[in-house]
Amino acid sequence: MITFEGVTKRYPDGTVALDDVSLECPTGRITVFVGTSGGGKTTALRTINRMVEPTAGRVLIDGGDVRERRPAELRRGIGYVIQHAGLFPHRTIEDNIATVPYLLRWNKKKARAAAHELMERVGLDPSMARRYPFQLSGGQQQRVGVARALAADPPIMLMDEPFSAVDPVVRAELQDEFLRLQAELHKTIVFVTHDIDEAIKLGDRVAVFQTGGRLVQVDAPEDLLAHPADEFVAGFIGQNRGIRTLGFAETGGLRLSDDAVFAGSADAADAAGLDWVLVVDADRRPLGWARPADETGPLAEARLVPVGATFRAGADSVRVALDAAVLSPAGLAVGVDETGAVVGTAGGADLLAVPTHGLAGRAAADSAAAEPADTPERADAPVKGGAGD
Repeated sequence: MITFEGVTKRYPDGTVALDDVSLECPTGRITVFVGTSGGGKTTALRTINRMVEPTAGRVLIDGGDVRERRPAELRRGIGYVIQHAGLFPHRTIEDNIATVPYLLRWNKKKARAAAHELMERVGLDPSMARRYPFQLSGGQQQRVGVARALAADPPIMLMDEPFSAVDPVVRAELQDEFLRLQAELHKTIVFVTHDIDEAIKLGDRVAVFQTGGRLVQVDAPEDLLAHPADEFVAGFIGQNRGIRTLGFAETGGLRLSDDAVFAGSADAADAAGLDWVLVVDADRRPLGWARPADETGPLAEARLVPVGATFRAGADSVRVALDAAVLSPAGLAVGVDETGAVVGTAGGADLLAVPTHGLAGRAAADSAAAEPADTPERADAPVKGGAGD
């Protein structure tokens, strides 16, 4: 655990970068520092590896004051990822990744073998090992930066806006890859960002800093959204925090309807009275939407409108499902199981009826393993219009 005890950083000109900051960053979890420019996020992060020395207060790692360890020794046990990767331009990718193992006097064969393994882990083709940073895209360079930070298997990782310099598509991919890695590795991570959406997506706990180095609130993301500490936090989160809260509401308890799901062998007349029907194949995989009033004969021969986005019933959040409903021509979200088969549909009203108050927090103190979400009800009877009708 990383602990800040009354940490203050005041520069000779009187500028206060951190103002009596106290918080805990739990072991094996992601704590995100977010806030306005000049809020002290990066300064706080750098006190952990002694790149910045506090004017007052202490930073502890597992109860030990970081000032009791030599900076070089301390930093070799802490991974560090920065905004533009910070790769050595004259070194190959494999040797960039192996930087810390070399400092720890690993032999070259062992260090490079570890580098190649990490390249695969972060989604890089090992064939890139002999390339140089300028030969990689921005997203690939950031993956190298993450791999380098993991090279000596440090228990702690510090990440200072690591994904902010890439385009939104690559950024989303890197965020998802980062969460996948964390699910495997369970590192203690402190992550700095200006982006509240990134903070909410990645953080187990989110610490909000205000200009002047003042820590305003530390909470699980869903609690931060539901109960901002003051007007500054509410304003920083933005007006759509209610929609963001739906990202923590589960679809596991959502009752899905089979009323609009029809097999392709069904006749359009069977769906009379319905504005739209979802046509599925024999394995219940979605084929498209049809308007029965505009069709005659089997629905499989109807002019189908693409299904669009679906959601994984019991796995995706209500926010994902609501997005699918808004984008659907029928105004219905299509829930599928792990095989892609349709479980059922839900309308916007059904989704908004899912309780969002009292959502279980992801606070770091809760170390109990999450129980699997309930599997949504799925009709075992054949699809309407199938052989059983």
